[in-house]
Amino acid sequence: MSVLSLSPEVARARAQGQPVVALESTITTHGMPWPQNLETAREVEADVREAGAVPATIAVLDGTLYAGLSEEQLDTLARARRVAKLSRADLAACMATGGTGSTTVAATMIAAATAGIATFATGGIGGVHMGGENSLDISADLYELSKTPVTVVCAGAKAILDLPRTLEVLETLGVPVIAYGQDTLPAFWSSSSELTAPLRMDSAAQIAQAHLIRANLGLAGGQLVANPVPRADEIPQSEMRPVIAQATMDADELGITGKALTPFLLRRIHDLTGARALETNIALVRNNARLAAQIAAELSKAG
Repeated sequence: MSVLSLSPEVARARAQGQPVVALESTITTHGMPWPQNLETAREVEADVREAGAVPATIAVLDGTLYAGLSEEQLDTLARARRVAKLSRADLAACMATGGTGSTTVAATMIAAATAGIATFATGGIGGVHMGGENSLDISADLYELSKTPVTVVCAGAKAILDLPRTLEVLETLGVPVIAYGQDTLPAFWSSSSELTAPLRMDSAAQIAQAHLIRANLGLAGGQLVANPVPRADEIPQSEMRPVIAQATMDADELGITGKALTPFLLRRIHDLTGARALETNIALVRNNARLAAQIAAELSKAG
């Protein structure tokens, strides 16, 4: 049974050994409002192409898992309502029941690995939520990084999370956490944080080489590349902390938990910052797409 449908562009790129970058779809359905979600999705795909790679946006449409969406499919997904947010646990169930869903980091990694795509660009990964030491609200993204051999480029874990505990879980799971071009970890909207990066690399070639060496050593799992948002586009942590605290308090008062929590917090933060956070979010996603394309190109050169 075929479980994955490649777009003609992605299928051709895979057959010819061209670089391909996987892109998630949850940012389109749950992370940004209309019409910025569609505009950003198109811009990110264009950024990947301009950097010499082929974009493969991942989503489930009417029960079919796609790697690479047509213009029409991307538009339909961006406008859709009540789209399922798919992770490892519910990806197959959505497909079996003919549903439509966008893929989180974990589900996108699974689809990318199935399609033979080694590089994936996203905004920020999930992690340990505030209070996670009691609620055990920990994203499946962290565990997927320890299982699936895909290099994930992000701007760090989403800053609404407990970043120190998220880093601890990644270290426990043996996931390489690589800061790109700096010694501290970025914090999504902010280019740096108080957390020292476990690893630092300064070129796409180094990151690609590490990916290949891990494969040759038989090491399970992927790599997490924390790519700081350009300083011209960032919102410093000192400005973001009170905004995040207010959004978190609002979520607590409304009793919002589980899969609904992250989309709510992102929307509330966008409201509280007068769309400034949305502008930074767009800038960091595009920045990550460009770096991911460079890494994919280096992997393609290596054959």
